[in-house]
Amino acid sequence: MHLNALVGGAAEVIGPETPLRAAAGAMVAAGVGAVAVVDGRELVGIFTDRDLARAAAESADFDADPVSRWMSESPDTFDPNVRVSEAAQWLLEVGYRHLPVMEGDELLGIVDIRDVLWALTKT
Repeated sequence: MHLNALVGGAAEVIGPETPLRAAAGAMVAAGVGAVAVVDGRELVGIFTDRDLARAAAESADFDADPVSRWMSESPDTFDPNVRVSEAAQWLLEVGYRHLPVMEGDELLGIVDIRDVLWALTKT
């Protein structure tokens, strides 16, 4: 199985100047642990639940601080034709829980560790 089988729809997308509170609200509303940070059509970062926790621990101003201050910049991305088992190995090695799936310059979605584990138990 390849990652393209796990991409269930467009990723939740926010801009780099989105305040932390609005980003957190977008994550809650979409029921996701990460959102893609896009400037124009370019993926410039990923903002995750871990970034949100770090911002809270460091007393961020949730109404004024933009996600660009707290996001992971230039995130690693995967091609949709990568095998799920390869993605799982990479996630284990680097300790990430979310990976953007891109085809060329197009963001197809964000696959999380739960998606990968589910796929591995079904094969």
